[in-house]
Amino acid sequence: MPSTFRTNGPSSPRQSFRSGHPGRQRPSGLRRFPSWLNRHRRLVVALLLCAAAGISVQQLTPAPAHTVTALASTRDLPAGTALSSNEVVLVEVPPGMMPAGSYADSAAIVGKQLAAPLRKGQLISDTQLLGPGLLAGTPPGSAAVPLRMADPSSIQLVAPGQLVNIVMTNGTDYGKAAESQVLAASVPVLWTSGQGGQTGQWLGTGETEGLIVVAADPDQARRLAGSSTQGKLFFVMVGAPG
Repeated sequence: MPSTFRTNGPSSPRQSFRSGHPGRQRPSGLRRFPSWLNRHRRLVVALLLCAAAGISVQQLTPAPAHTVTALASTRDLPAGTALSSNEVVLVEVPPGMMPAGSYADSAAIVGKQLAAPLRKGQLISDTQLLGPGLLAGTPPGSAAVPLRMADPSSIQLVAPGQLVNIVMTNGTDYGKAAESQVLAASVPVLWTSGQGGQTGQWLGTGETEGLIVVAADPDQARRLAGSSTQGKLFFVMVGAPG
Protein backbone atom coordinates (compact mmCIF):
# COMPACT_ATOMS: atom_id res chain seq x y z
CA MET A 1 0.00 0.00 0.00
CA PRO A 2 1.55 3.29 -0.98
CA SER A 3 2.74 5.53 1.78
CA THR A 4 0.72 8.63 2.61
CA PHE A 5 2.00 12.14 3.09
CA ARG A 6 1.91 13.04 6.80
CA THR A 7 1.04 16.63 7.55
CA ASN A 8 1.55 16.61 11.26
CA GLY A 9 4.92 15.10 11.56
CA PRO A 10 8.07 16.75 12.77
CA SER A 11 9.07 17.50 9.20
CA SER A 12 5.76 19.24 8.31
CA PRO A 13 6.42 22.48 6.41
CA ARG A 14 3.57 24.21 8.24
CA GLN A 15 4.93 23.17 11.58
CA SER A 16 8.37 24.29 10.59
CA PHE A 17 6.98 27.67 9.49
CA ARG A 18 5.15 28.19 12.76
CA SER A 19 8.02 27.20 14.89
CA GLY A 20 10.45 29.31 12.85
CA HIS A 21 13.77 30.36 14.22
CA PRO A 22 14.09 32.07 17.58
CA GLY A 23 15.99 35.03 16.06
CA ARG A 24 13.12 35.97 13.73
CA GLN A 25 10.44 36.44 16.36
CA ARG A 26 9.41 40.09 17.16
CA PRO A 27 10.33 41.30 20.66
CA SER A 28 7.46 41.37 23.09
CA GLY A 29 7.78 45.16 23.46
CA LEU A 30 7.24 45.74 19.76
CA ARG A 31 4.25 43.40 19.78
CA ARG A 32 2.66 45.43 22.55
CA PHE A 33 3.43 48.90 21.07
CA PRO A 34 0.49 49.03 18.60
CA SER A 35 -1.87 48.15 21.40
CA TRP A 36 -0.42 50.84 23.69
CA LEU A 37 -0.51 53.41 20.86
CA ASN A 38 -4.16 52.61 20.18
CA ARG A 39 -5.10 53.04 23.83
CA HIS A 40 -3.18 56.36 24.23
CA ARG A 41 -3.61 57.89 20.79
CA ARG A 42 -5.17 61.09 22.18
CA LEU A 43 -2.23 61.64 24.48
CA VAL A 44 0.22 61.04 21.63
CA VAL A 45 -1.63 63.48 19.37
CA ALA A 46 -1.62 66.13 22.10
CA LEU A 47 2.11 65.70 22.67
CA LEU A 48 2.83 66.01 18.96
CA LEU A 49 0.72 69.17 18.71
CA CYS A 50 2.54 70.70 21.68
CA ALA A 51 5.90 69.90 20.12
CA ALA A 52 4.83 71.43 16.80
CA ALA A 53 3.59 74.58 18.55
CA GLY A 54 6.84 74.92 20.47
CA ILE A 55 8.91 74.64 17.31
CA SER A 56 6.71 77.22 15.56
CA VAL A 57 7.04 79.71 18.42
CA GLN A 58 10.81 79.25 18.47
CA GLN A 59 11.03 79.88 14.74
CA LEU A 60 8.78 82.96 14.85
CA THR A 61 10.32 84.58 17.93
CA PRO A 62 12.96 87.10 16.76
CA ALA A 63 16.41 87.02 18.22
CA PRO A 64 17.20 89.78 20.75
CA ALA A 65 17.91 92.98 18.79
CA HIS A 66 21.31 94.63 19.06
CA THR A 67 21.05 98.07 20.68
CA VAL A 68 23.30 101.05 21.36
CA THR A 69 23.24 103.69 24.08
CA ALA A 70 21.91 107.19 23.39
CA LEU A 71 20.82 110.27 25.35
CA ALA A 72 17.19 111.41 25.36
CA SER A 73 15.42 114.28 27.07
CA THR A 74 13.47 113.48 30.23
CA ARG A 75 10.87 116.21 29.59
CA ASP A 76 9.84 118.90 27.12
CA LEU A 77 12.65 121.47 27.00
CA PRO A 78 12.46 124.97 25.49
CA ALA A 79 15.10 126.47 23.21
CA GLY A 80 17.87 128.16 25.14
CA THR A 81 17.90 125.59 27.97
CA ALA A 82 21.33 124.93 29.45
CA LEU A 83 21.32 121.15 29.82
CA SER A 84 22.08 119.39 33.07
CA SER A 85 22.24 115.70 33.98
CA ASN A 86 18.66 115.93 35.31
CA GLU A 87 17.28 116.72 31.85
CA VAL A 88 18.72 113.70 30.05
CA VAL A 89 18.50 109.93 30.42
CA LEU A 90 20.36 107.01 28.85
CA VAL A 91 18.23 104.85 26.55
CA GLU A 92 18.89 101.76 24.43
CA VAL A 93 17.89 102.08 20.76
CA PRO A 94 18.52 100.07 17.57
CA PRO A 95 21.65 101.27 15.76
CA GLY A 96 19.57 102.43 12.80
CA MET A 97 17.74 104.95 15.00
CA MET A 98 20.94 106.53 16.27
CA PRO A 99 21.45 109.83 14.38
CA ALA A 100 24.92 111.03 13.48
CA GLY A 101 26.37 113.34 16.09
CA SER A 102 24.47 111.70 18.96
CA TYR A 103 25.80 111.45 22.49
CA ALA A 104 26.18 108.40 24.71
CA ASP A 105 27.55 110.17 27.80
CA SER A 106 25.69 112.87 29.73
CA ALA A 107 29.00 114.53 30.68
CA ALA A 108 29.45 115.51 27.03
CA ILE A 109 26.36 117.75 26.97
CA VAL A 110 26.14 119.20 30.50
CA GLY A 111 26.12 123.00 30.28
CA LYS A 112 25.46 123.13 26.54
CA GLN A 113 22.56 125.22 25.31
CA LEU A 114 19.65 124.02 23.20
CA ALA A 115 19.27 125.78 19.89
CA ALA A 116 15.76 124.38 19.39
CA PRO A 117 13.03 122.89 21.62
CA LEU A 118 13.17 119.22 22.56
CA ARG A 119 10.24 116.87 23.17
CA LYS A 120 10.26 114.35 26.01
CA GLY A 121 12.05 111.21 24.83
CA GLN A 122 13.67 112.88 21.82
CA LEU A 123 17.25 111.79 21.12
CA ILE A 124 19.88 114.52 21.49
CA SER A 125 22.45 115.25 18.79
CA ASP A 126 24.88 118.06 18.01
CA THR A 127 22.42 119.65 15.56
CA GLN A 128 20.18 120.60 18.51
CA LEU A 129 22.91 122.35 20.49
CA LEU A 130 24.58 125.69 19.94
CA GLY A 131 27.90 125.17 18.22
CA PRO A 132 29.37 123.86 14.97
CA GLY A 133 26.79 121.08 14.79
CA LEU A 134 24.17 123.59 13.66
CA LEU A 135 26.04 123.91 10.37
CA ALA A 136 25.40 120.24 9.53
CA GLY A 137 24.15 119.92 5.97
CA THR A 138 25.17 123.41 4.87
CA PRO A 139 27.40 123.86 1.80
CA PRO A 140 31.15 123.39 2.31
CA GLY A 141 32.81 126.53 3.66
CA SER A 142 29.67 127.81 5.40
CA ALA A 143 30.17 129.85 8.54
CA ALA A 144 28.09 130.94 11.51
CA VAL A 145 28.05 134.75 11.41
CA PRO A 146 26.85 136.85 14.39
CA LEU A 147 25.03 140.06 13.48
CA ARG A 148 23.75 142.90 15.65
CA MET A 149 20.38 144.22 14.51
CA ALA A 150 19.62 147.94 14.63
CA ASP A 151 16.25 147.19 16.30
CA PRO A 152 16.92 144.77 19.21
CA SER A 153 13.21 144.26 19.88
CA SER A 154 12.74 142.72 16.42
CA ILE A 155 14.73 139.69 17.57
CA GLN A 156 11.61 138.45 19.37
CA LEU A 157 9.94 137.90 16.00
CA VAL A 158 12.43 135.40 14.62
CA ALA A 159 13.36 131.87 15.72
CA PRO A 160 16.04 129.36 14.72
CA GLY A 161 15.30 127.86 11.33
CA GLN A 162 13.62 130.97 9.96
CA LEU A 163 15.01 132.19 6.61
CA VAL A 164 15.83 135.89 6.48
CA ASN A 165 17.30 138.49 4.17
CA ILE A 166 19.93 140.64 5.85
CA VAL A 167 19.56 144.27 4.74
CA MET A 168 22.01 147.12 5.47
CA THR A 169 20.91 150.76 5.47
CA ASN A 170 23.65 153.41 5.42
CA GLY A 171 21.67 156.64 4.92
CA THR A 172 22.12 158.21 8.32
CA ASP A 173 22.93 161.85 7.49
CA TYR A 174 20.18 164.44 7.81
CA GLY A 175 18.47 165.12 4.51
CA LYS A 176 20.12 162.18 2.78
CA ALA A 177 17.92 159.39 1.48
CA ALA A 178 18.60 156.05 2.99
CA GLU A 179 20.24 153.54 0.72
CA SER A 180 19.64 149.88 1.43
CA GLN A 181 21.17 146.77 0.01
CA VAL A 182 20.64 143.06 0.61
CA LEU A 183 23.86 141.58 1.91
CA ALA A 184 22.60 137.99 2.17
CA ALA A 185 19.38 136.44 0.92
CA SER A 186 17.49 133.48 2.44
CA VAL A 187 20.04 132.66 5.13
CA PRO A 188 18.84 130.42 8.01
CA VAL A 189 18.86 131.75 11.55
CA LEU A 190 20.85 129.53 13.92
CA TRP A 191 20.41 131.42 17.19
CA THR A 192 18.97 134.65 18.58
CA SER A 193 19.52 136.53 21.80
CA GLY A 194 15.75 136.54 22.24
CA GLN A 195 15.88 132.88 23.29
CA GLY A 196 16.91 133.90 26.78
CA GLY A 197 19.68 131.33 26.99
CA GLN A 198 23.21 131.53 28.23
CA THR A 199 26.03 133.06 26.26
CA GLY A 200 29.44 131.63 25.59
CA GLN A 201 28.58 129.01 22.97
CA TRP A 202 28.90 131.54 20.16
CA LEU A 203 30.28 134.60 21.94
CA GLY A 204 32.68 135.09 24.79
CA THR A 205 30.87 138.05 26.33
CA GLY A 206 27.44 138.86 27.67
CA GLU A 207 26.83 141.65 25.11
CA THR A 208 24.19 139.73 23.19
CA GLU A 209 21.30 142.19 22.95
CA GLY A 210 20.01 142.42 19.41
CA LEU A 211 22.25 139.62 18.16
CA ILE A 212 21.34 136.84 15.78
CA VAL A 213 23.59 134.15 14.30
CA VAL A 214 23.01 133.09 10.70
CA ALA A 215 24.54 130.41 8.48
CA ALA A 216 26.22 132.03 5.48
CA ASP A 217 28.14 130.69 2.52
CA PRO A 218 31.67 132.07 1.93
CA ASP A 219 30.54 134.96 -0.30
CA GLN A 220 27.74 135.97 2.07
CA ALA A 221 30.07 135.71 5.06
CA ARG A 222 32.53 138.14 3.44
CA ARG A 223 29.76 140.71 2.81
CA LEU A 224 28.36 140.32 6.32
CA ALA A 225 31.68 140.52 8.16
CA GLY A 226 31.95 143.96 9.78
CA SER A 227 28.73 145.16 8.15
CA SER A 228 27.34 146.45 11.45
CA THR A 229 30.08 149.12 11.48
CA GLN A 230 29.15 150.31 7.98
CA GLY A 231 25.44 150.84 8.54
CA LYS A 232 22.33 149.65 10.30
CA LEU A 233 21.34 146.03 9.89
CA PHE A 234 17.80 144.72 9.63
CA PHE A 235 16.32 141.39 8.71
CA VAL A 236 13.36 140.54 6.53
CA MET A 237 11.66 137.18 7.08
CA VAL A 238 11.18 135.19 3.88
CA GLY A 239 9.77 131.81 2.97
CA ALA A 240 11.61 128.80 1.57
CA PRO A 241 12.42 129.07 -2.14
CA GLY A 242 9.75 127.46 -4.32
